[in-house]
Amino acid sequence: MIIALDEARLKLIAMRDDLADLGQALHIDHLKEEVAELESQAADPDFWNDASKTSKVLQATKQKKDTIESYEKLCARLEDAIALCEMAIEEEDEGSVEEVQSEADAIAQEAEEQRISILLSGEYDKNNAIISFHPGAGGTEAQDWCQMLYRMITRWCEKHHFKVRLTDWLDGDEAGLKSATIFVEGINAYGFLKSENGVHRLVRVSPFDSQGRRHTSFASIEVMPEFEELDDVVIRDEDIDFIPFHSSGAGGQNINKVSSAVRLVHKPTGIVVTCQTERSQLQNKATAMTMLKSKLMEIKIRERLDTIDQIQGNKANIEWGAQIRSYVFMPYTLAKDTRTGYEEVNIDSVMDGNIDGFINAYLKQIAK
Repeated sequence: MIIALDEARLKLIAMRDDLADLGQALHIDHLKEEVAELESQAADPDFWNDASKTSKVLQATKQKKDTIESYEKLCARLEDAIALCEMAIEEEDEGSVEEVQSEADAIAQEAEEQRISILLSGEYDKNNAIISFHPGAGGTEAQDWCQMLYRMITRWCEKHHFKVRLTDWLDGDEAGLKSATIFVEGINAYGFLKSENGVHRLVRVSPFDSQGRRHTSFASIEVMPEFEELDDVVIRDEDIDFIPFHSSGAGGQNINKVSSAVRLVHKPTGIVVTCQTERSQLQNKATAMTMLKSKLMEIKIRERLDTIDQIQGNKANIEWGAQIRSYVFMPYTLAKDTRTGYEEVNIDSVMDGNIDGFINAYLKQIAK
């Protein structure tokens, strides 16, 4: 057992160099200088006169401070683990082996997570995310699969302490859902979850088939950033169909059963957005307009268009050949990403929101 403790000590000591490299990759020293500069700006009495600028500076300061704090806590945790290990060796405390090894693994995992965050360098990666879920053809089976994906994503958000706000939910005919939209709020929400954008394929014995046959179903997850600057997205009143309606979705306690729900149809593109969870029709309309503008902005950027007017209302089919990931429940269990080749055999764990392996593999691939 003492040999095991000594091996753990050597492993922990070797991590010092790894964390030093991580600190350089995160530019910790430079971040500290930037924080000092931003705080000096905040000390200027005129700083608070411009609310928009103030908000951006304070948010940037918090993000940089959070990065520094997370890194420094990890370094302190490593030194505490080394001290614990050396004390256990000195006292020949064989009962500490499992604790020390577990802590070493946890530190390595946290270091890997911080290393992954370096890959989130896209212009909008730090933004909140707007995520929509839509079933493909297949009726109840596809609608049930869509709700399973909704649960997978929201469970991942819970595990990583992202705030989820439901804005739209439409029940399926017998089970599942026909559509749902959530806002995911937190630093790097879009950067992480953009990996889930696309068509997801399910193969299983359908619980809705009385003959117990195997079915293949599809559902799509649409992920886009919530843009901070939408002033340049001009939508003319004559281009919008404003349709108020009575909320009918389940959505737990988040859906108000009142006629304040709002559907906006952008006539030039055919894009439809819905919001039914805010307290008033005015709030629902404002949220729906933010969603519509964000969707138009995302398409404009993705297709490298000069103006919003150039956007066409085309959409990929939710069907075979378009999937980014396959989930097989029968005759074996496997979740495999078609883009990266990454796979997991514990399908229940994946559906419970443990999709970090898929996310990290995708981020590493696009960073190459």
